[in-house]
This record gives sequence, structure tokens and C-alpha cells, in this order.
Amino acid sequence: MLAQRLPSILPPLSPEELLEVSMVHSMAGALSGGQLGRARPFRAPHHSASMAALVGGGTKPKPGEVALAHLGVLFLDELPEFTPQVLDALRQPIESGETVIARANHRVTYPSRIQLIAAMNPCRCGRAGEPGYSCRQGKACAERYQARVSGPLLDRIDMQIEVPTVTATDLISPAPAECSADVRARVIAAREVQAERYGALGRKSLRCNTDCAGPLLEEVAAPDKAGMTLLREAAETLRLSARGYHRTLRVARTLADLDGADQVARIHVAEALSYRGETLRRQMAA
Repeated sequence: MLAQRLPSILPPLSPEELLEVSMVHSMAGALSGGQLGRARPFRAPHHSASMAALVGGGTKPKPGEVALAHLGVLFLDELPEFTPQVLDALRQPIESGETVIARANHRVTYPSRIQLIAAMNPCRCGRAGEPGYSCRQGKACAERYQARVSGPLLDRIDMQIEVPTVTATDLISPAPAECSADVRARVIAAREVQAERYGALGRKSLRCNTDCAGPLLEEVAAPDKAGMTLLREAAETLRLSARGYHRTLRVARTLADLDGADQVARIHVAEALSYRGETLRRQMAA
């Protein structure tokens, strides 16, 4: 449900973005009546999807679910149930924002700048870590199940959050005070700040922080002294990869933009690091 609501807090497609999305959907024959709304795409393929269905291909190459989610959301429910080879095929689109299909007689590239959202149970029985429950297979059940998702793919996922079991009491609790419209307003404001930042730097082709990389990212996302100290210590203690280091910087810069802060502070770095996964959070606590 959370994944399906995500498009409701994202800004509408700009005219340029709408044209890009329309072109991809037109190639796939997925334009209903030749029209496409300004809402960002949301694709949720079943875990039995083949390689061609997810990344595209076939005798006459067509875009797959990844390309059809361009500038929108690709939601993969029951992540470990996907074939490992299919999941690893996502590594290139996530990294480069493009899907390349190479065959003997043709080579096709589709734009695939997506937000990948995935959900999974902690183990096959689905109850690992639940208070008052002990799996008969012990820790091996969760370890085998989670090992179906490769480390390089997890390293490309910026935020990993453990969602506790929802109880009946939670369902009857009062509704939260903040609605999706309020969150969307903050997201749009942060996107506008990012567009202005990169426009002032002469990089108008960069829409938001996710498009920024390399030396420019290190420049615009440079933390303050306390934040840099924390990031340096975390990089050594948690053994962050180069990719993980830059992705942490990118998330911290976005958190600062949502707060309306000009510079990334220690609190933004700490929050970004906390999203790197449960294992990292346990190490930080130790």
C-alpha cells in the first residue's frame, strides 16, 4: 500500500518528461487512446516475470517494465521470489538510468530513470523477528531467504527500512496528522530547489539530486565539519563501498533540501547512514 501511494507525493510530469514517457509507452504499444496523464508511471510486475518482460527484448525489441517505469516507480513485491538473474539485470538500469538490449543483429537503448521500491518478508515463513515467535529452522531460514538478493543489488538501494508487524491496535489508532498533499508540497519545493541549484551551476540537464554524480555531487553535498567527521568514521567502520559513500551523500543532500537547509549537516548524514540497512544500523549502535 505504501508503494502504491508513493506516486501521489511525487510532482507531476513536466512537459519534457511527459514527452519522454509517452515515447517509451508508444514503442511498447501501451498508450491508451494515444493519451498519457501527467501522473508518474507506476509499474508492479509479478515475481514470475521473465527477463524479457522486466528489462525488455524479444524478436522485435520492446521496452520492459523497467523502461515503462521511466521517471516513475517500479515496485517489486516479494523481492526474493524473483529469479536472481532477473534481479541482477536491474543493476545496470539503476546505475546508469538506461536499459541496453544487445542482440546479434541489433542494439537498443531505452531510458530507465526509475525509483525502485521493493518489499520482502524477512524469511520464507514471513515471521522472523516477530515478538513471541521462533522459527523452527532458526536463523538459517532468514539467512537463506535474504541471500537470494545479491549484495551488489542491495548496495544500489539507498534506503532499507524494516517495517514492524502491524497490529489490530495500530489499525484503530487515530489517523496521522499529515496528509499526502502536505508531503507532496515539500517534495515539489525540494525538487525546485535542486533544479535552481543545478541551473545556477550551468547543468540544466540535471533534474534532481539523483542525476548528480562524481565531483559535482561531492561539491554540492559537502557536509559541514561535524557531518564530514561522521561520514569519514562511518566509511571506515562500516566499510562503505565507493558507491555506498556517494549514495549516502546523495541521500543526505536530499534530506537537507527537504529541511530547507543550505548545507548538509551531521543530522542529515546520520539519517542517511541509518537507511543503509539493518546490518549497518546494528554496527553503528555497537
